[in-house]
Amino acid sequence: MAAISPKKSKNKKSSAPSGPKSQKGAKRRGWKGLFGGPSFTSNLITTILTFLILMSAYSLVGGLIQPTTTIPLSTVAADVVAGKVTAVTVSGDSLDVTYSDGSTKTSRKDPSAGLPETLATYGVTPSELAKVSITVEGQSGFDFWFSALAPTVLMLLFFAVLFWFLSRQMRGSGMQAFSFGQSKARITDPADLSQRVTFADVAGAREAKEELLEIVDFLKSPKKFLDIGARIPKGIILMGAPGTGKTLLARAVAGEAGVPFFSISGSEFVEMFVGVGASRVRDLFQLAKKAAPAIIFVDEIDAVGRMRGAGMGGGNDEREQTLNQILVEMDGFEPTEKVVVMAATNRPDVLDPALLRPGRFDRRVTIDLPDRRDREEILKVHAKQKPLGPDVVLSVIAERTPGFSGAELYSLMNEGAILAARENRTEVAQYDLIRSIEKVMLGPERKSHLLSKREKELTAYHEAGHALVSSVLEHADPVHKISIISRGHAAGYTLKLPFDDRKMQSKKQFLDDIAATLGGYVAEEMLFDDVTTGPSNDLQVITALARDMVSRYGMSDKLGPIAFGDRELGREPYSEKVASEIDAEVSRIIEEAKARATAVISEHRAALDAIAKELIEKETVERDDFEKTLIANGITPKKREDEDAFAPVV
Repeated sequence: MAAISPKKSKNKKSSAPSGPKSQKGAKRRGWKGLFGGPSFTSNLITTILTFLILMSAYSLVGGLIQPTTTIPLSTVAADVVAGKVTAVTVSGDSLDVTYSDGSTKTSRKDPSAGLPETLATYGVTPSELAKVSITVEGQSGFDFWFSALAPTVLMLLFFAVLFWFLSRQMRGSGMQAFSFGQSKARITDPADLSQRVTFADVAGAREAKEELLEIVDFLKSPKKFLDIGARIPKGIILMGAPGTGKTLLARAVAGEAGVPFFSISGSEFVEMFVGVGASRVRDLFQLAKKAAPAIIFVDEIDAVGRMRGAGMGGGNDEREQTLNQILVEMDGFEPTEKVVVMAATNRPDVLDPALLRPGRFDRRVTIDLPDRRDREEILKVHAKQKPLGPDVVLSVIAERTPGFSGAELYSLMNEGAILAARENRTEVAQYDLIRSIEKVMLGPERKSHLLSKREKELTAYHEAGHALVSSVLEHADPVHKISIISRGHAAGYTLKLPFDDRKMQSKKQFLDDIAATLGGYVAEEMLFDDVTTGPSNDLQVITALARDMVSRYGMSDKLGPIAFGDRELGREPYSEKVASEIDAEVSRIIEEAKARATAVISEHRAALDAIAKELIEKETVERDDFEKTLIANGITPKKREDEDAFAPVV
């Protein structure tokens, strides 16, 4: 069971641009890489098939040639006496005997004696032998040796060809030992229109694009900057949460400037052998300088750029040497070198200060999560290739997805298209997109997970408790949907979304959210005189939120406006006494929130029963029906000032 609220970040989260996805060019390795991959297999099969075909052809041709019968020399002598033999051809010790019926047979004689002497020993008289035409042919040395060595030579030739094919395939993998320290960066050619991305393909992130336009202008025409004495930043670091479009923006800069784009992940520098990463860094920068103007993009730079000597990342000498080489290379850039280094990370807090000082990554571009207008633009980008139904209103989808990143919005549109195709429809309807929101947030429906009658009733009251408390408390988010259909690990869920995007959260909002999240726990305890494992996730959420209020946001009346930090990685930023006071404050906040939730449910018990009954009957209650139930029980639903400006939720 879960009360779903918009995503909240401890720090300022980023992003939202979205558009075409970059094509990964990394080659697969493993046994295929060792033996040349599919090419090796195809060549080996081709060689074997060729050999089999040649053998079959030889056998076929040999079968068409009239076979020659070998007979003993005594038979030849008897046939000469009988007058059956017309001619004999002598070639060394071989005899080709031609008979009067046209047939030919072979025989052999003693090589040290002539044919007449040999036949005479078998009783052939000179007069009988005179009737036979005898021809003597001298066998050349070439014919002799060819006939003797041809089978062996042909077999050796076959194995030589086979070995050549194998060595040709192994040569590529064998050379990897010599290319171990070479860069594995993927290069995007600016002339390749199929992979080119421009700012027109990136929706949202207006401020980030404006900041990066200077880099594009420098790469296109650096002279105007150099003439006035201006130096463009050597390094630009893109900071934002995962899926916010950092890589896409970097590719868009290269696409706008029309320069080569060298992209590599930070983890690809690190190997088990010390010095390999540094060698790859040197090779990468040399390639970029040769192709200048160019852009080097290092994704997830925190893999090698973590703070040194802070106990994070272990004592990996290879990682530190790689980081040192990056620092040296960035210092080695001359003012006239038209190479810009861009990097991306979602953990800027762990980066080494030497990376962020002026002269290296001295320009930081933060990509915030998209607001409602940006989300609508991103949805339009991802909807270009999808046939949308006439009822689709993307502004409604944008309103229902606060906190979604560009990648999540892409997944939302894709899931909507999948749902439509699964039901054999040719257009994506609004209902498909509404369902895909919940699928992205919670996972697919578990229709096979059937609840017993008691479990269904308990889940209905649990979700009704969330919805009722959230609707009554002034600063809690309004309810958009309630369901007791299982999704993911939740037996049910209450979808709470703010009317407007928030950049900041107040103490009153936090307290009301904690009370609303405890509404399900309180409803179970009050109505069934027992609690289940259902609220376990709710308790984890409110405990973490209450602790952040006390230790990070200074929202404790007792401890005051102090940020205590986190007790982790062996560091103790505060004493045991302070830790005990923090725990006491967390317990106090949660207990007071529980008391408020109990008071709301006790006061509006009839509304709780009505909501739970409707859930048991329908399993899913949308916002309009839920608000009718509230009005029927004397509770005024929350409305936004410009409510009429938005289309109703389908």
